[in-house]
Amino acid sequence: MGIPVVFIILAIVAVAAALMMVTSRNAVHSALWLVLNFATIAVFYVVLNAPFIAMVQITVYAGAIMVLFLFVIMLLGAERLRGAGGPGGERFHQATATLLGVLLLTAVALMLLSGETGGTAVATMPDSSPRALGFALFETYVFPFEVTGVLLIAAIIGVAIFTLRKKPGVKA
Repeated sequence: MGIPVVFIILAIVAVAAALMMVTSRNAVHSALWLVLNFATIAVFYVVLNAPFIAMVQITVYAGAIMVLFLFVIMLLGAERLRGAGGPGGERFHQATATLLGVLLLTAVALMLLSGETGGTAVATMPDSSPRALGFALFETYVFPFEVTGVLLIAAIIGVAIFTLRKKPGVKA
């Protein structure tokens, strides 16, 4: 009975952190709420008996990626989020978000009330060792892994280009 209680507590913390991340007006605070969300996901992995993936979640996402996010936020000076531009932009976004949230909650409620579990087959426990993960990453998923690397390099180049300042009197 302990695991469902842990799951429910973690789910509440993860959803609350995600809501705070989305509703925060300060970009740095949003990034810190995202760190809390990443940490709860790591604890989910520990509960699912995948400690290596939990460690990778903390190291890569809550560590390196969030440092990169905070660096970009500080570099671009975007600590304070500005409202959506245009006539009625913010009201439109709020109405759309509310509608989509209600639709999502309705779909989840209908799925839970229908009582269908999707089957009774027991899933086999996958091998979550670092060796198996390495083989899967570098044998099965080589192309997506390389594409991710290229996209990260393109993002770094894009940030560098956006931060260039034109000097007065110099033609570029």
